[in-house]
Amino acid sequence: SRSLALGTETGYKLFSLTMVEKLDCIHESAETPDVYIVERLFSSSLVVVVSTTMPQRMNIYHFKKGTEICNYSYPNNILAVKLNRQRLVVCLEESIYIHNIKDMKLLKTLLNTPSNPSGLCALSINHSNSYLAYPGSATIGEIIVYDANNLNTVTMIPAHDSPLAALTFNASATKLASASERGTVIRVFSIPEGLRLFEFRRGMKRYVNISSLSFSPDGQFLCASSNTETVHIFKLEQLGLSGGDEAATWTAYMGKMFSAASSYLPAQVSGMMSQDRAFATVHLVTSGQRNVCTLAMIQKLPRVLVATADGQLFIYNVDPLDGGECMLFGIDEDQGEGTESEGSEVTGTAQACPSYAATAALPASGPVTATLTGYSEDGGAKKGEVIPEHEFAAGPVCLDDENEFPPVSIQKC
Repeated sequence: SRSLALGTETGYKLFSLTMVEKLDCIHESAETPDVYIVERLFSSSLVVVVSTTMPQRMNIYHFKKGTEICNYSYPNNILAVKLNRQRLVVCLEESIYIHNIKDMKLLKTLLNTPSNPSGLCALSINHSNSYLAYPGSATIGEIIVYDANNLNTVTMIPAHDSPLAALTFNASATKLASASERGTVIRVFSIPEGLRLFEFRRGMKRYVNISSLSFSPDGQFLCASSNTETVHIFKLEQLGLSGGDEAATWTAYMGKMFSAASSYLPAQVSGMMSQDRAFATVHLVTSGQRNVCTLAMIQKLPRVLVATADGQLFIYNVDPLDGGECMLFGIDEDQGEGTESEGSEVTGTAQACPSYAATAALPASGPVTATLTGYSEDGGAKKGEVIPEHEFAAGPVCLDDENEFPPVSIQKC
């Protein structure tokens, strides 16, 4: 929610979301055409790019230095890439690859996963847990929750009757939200227990395609966008409790940040809270196309941001106390030309938490190339098979530089 990554026919662009008046273009690259995946590691200079020209290869860049750190090839098209400060996860249609982001070593290959043509998966941004969620079935809405740090399955959640359409963790990785292909019900589960905590109904009149789910930074709100003209914002509150507690307001998140979500509800919840009405709604000026929504604090006010597939970013103001209809603040549209950059980039507040990966002084030897044909479950190559292609940039790449790879800001109260 701090930056916008945009893949285009000519390359990719990164924008800073520090203000609502305009977008600052942090970086623009025209070296790789037809980019359909671009993932940035928080506010760092690490970016992962996949192009339709080579859909089986993932390129990892240090965009400030203009350096390619490495690239990896896989046996099939890459459908999704997720990363936090411990793990990098690559999702193919029937397999998932888990890398150690510190040195890009392959730690685990989940083979023969249920058919997942959309590459649906979610990785928690809380690297202490690094929970990975992905479909456990191609016919019903089962969710597998996997511990990407300890490399073992945590739980299986029978979430929906129909196949999954969207998954997301809250910032502290204590909750997981899901929606099915029907799009009528959104459910929230406790992690790692897998208990159902909330059920939100976004409508019964018609099935919709949920395109994205996103928690607010404090975990108190959840927004859902679809192919319709309405974005729904739900409030995660236990019905019947007093609404005057400051901890239940979105505006209190600045002081509580990620810790609020884990302390808001008890670890064991006996009853599931069902809510039929959204706390707040956004009515878009367009509908029928894919979009991605997020909740963010920009200039000390809560906002809903909706990025659409046709290159528009809508920014709405949210009333965190009364909800209701969100007011459109502005529209930014990419016209295919780079926005003038002011050089501002959002960075996390430096604190005593683990720094980003230390992969210093990579060898400057020639590239190692091979064709990936398969892996064993422990991450090593099977007999007669070879490891993936990985070419490292010549010279040292100091990934432990805090100025280039700032840590995530996590405040404890």
